Amino acid sequence: MPTLRASEDVNFDLCVVGGAGHVGLRLSILFASKGLRVIIYDINAQAMETIAAGEMPFLEPGAEPLLRHALEKGRLSFTTEAADVARASNIVIVIGTPVDEFFNPSLKPVMRCMDTLLPHLSDDQLIILRSTIYPGLTGSIAKYLESNGKKTRLSFCPERTAQGCAIEELQSLPQVVSGTTPEAEDAAAALFAKITTQIVRLSPIEAELAKLFANAYRYIQMAVTNQFYLIANAAGVDYFRVLDGMKQDYPRMADIAGPGFAAGPCLFKDTMQLAAFCKNQFSMGHAAMLVNESLPMFVVDSLASQYRLEDLTVGLLGMAFKADSDDPRSSLSYKVKKLLVFRAKEVLTTDPYISVDPALLPLGDVISRSDILILCTPHHVYRDLTFQDKVVVDIWNFWGGAQGRQRAAA
Repeated sequence: MPTLRASEDVNFDLCVVGGAGHVGLRLSILFASKGLRVIIYDINAQAMETIAAGEMPFLEPGAEPLLRHALEKGRLSFTTEAADVARASNIVIVIGTPVDEFFNPSLKPVMRCMDTLLPHLSDDQLIILRSTIYPGLTGSIAKYLESNGKKTRLSFCPERTAQGCAIEELQSLPQVVSGTTPEAEDAAAALFAKITTQIVRLSPIEAELAKLFANAYRYIQMAVTNQFYLIANAAGVDYFRVLDGMKQDYPRMADIAGPGFAAGPCLFKDTMQLAAFCKNQFSMGHAAMLVNESLPMFVVDSLASQYRLEDLTVGLLGMAFKADSDDPRSSLSYKVKKLLVFRAKEVLTTDPYISVDPALLPLGDVISRSDILILCTPHHVYRDLTFQDKVVVDIWNFWGGAQGRQRAAA
């Protein structure tokens, strides 16, 4: 792995640890666009070389022009050396707590990061934890720093943006800030005031719970409409007609979404972290997980009840976890694929944006070779597709109207 190192005679306003990834890079670019000197510390040298060339390694509307401007102005640097964090006044860490195979939070990634940074921290720096963490971890890290003779200020300021909207939302949404001391909270508020005008101050545990509550609430909302979809199908009823009827000129139902795969790197994970925090007494969260995770099985079982899948080729349209994204992390499209591998003659996959999956095929090949097509991710580029007389499963009602409903019931 090549070693990257910024010029040693430069100090920085901000170091983003893990800054070559989705959360860190968007934040780095935006702060640099506001005039701050930013250094990205990451172990992924290849990704940083791509970024240093002015190219985004993933889709994020509005980010690339800001990236190139920051590079032209010399405001963005890169390093693979942990010692370079010592040269930054503020350190943002975008490493969170994932869940393990038992749905319990794994604290090891964050603590390994802290151990790596520890020798290079000074008392006049501010550390901001940015990615979702298990409740109480900010306070535990503060004690850990103190036990190692560090008085570095510590804050938790959760990421709140959606992929594809981050550049706009980082500047328009209120930023939640917290600190283990009043000085840390004030310093975090002053930093984020450079990119947004609205600051919400909470205690660390309040901020940690606010992040988990928000994502769990969204996950439960998705589960509600998915459960309604399953109930309607079991009753032989077109859920989309029911949904349209419920919502027509009735404001109290205006916000209910349509069904679809509830996936991605945050919602499921954060719901399970919240469940672990309350000693697995989060019955609504667990119920939401069972509903959302069962939707791929419902799609496959429905097809298997109507067709001899062992004699048929099934094509999956879209493998990203959400529409118009190139991010395959925790995508339920891959769960559909796993279920079909054991039941269908062949499974073909395609996605217009993902570049990291060598199994993906061109869209035309998948359509022409497949007997059945499943719309897994409703990318907008699929809007005008035609399929002749092929069976098409569209649980999203993406194509709408009578044709879309007929496909959904196929």
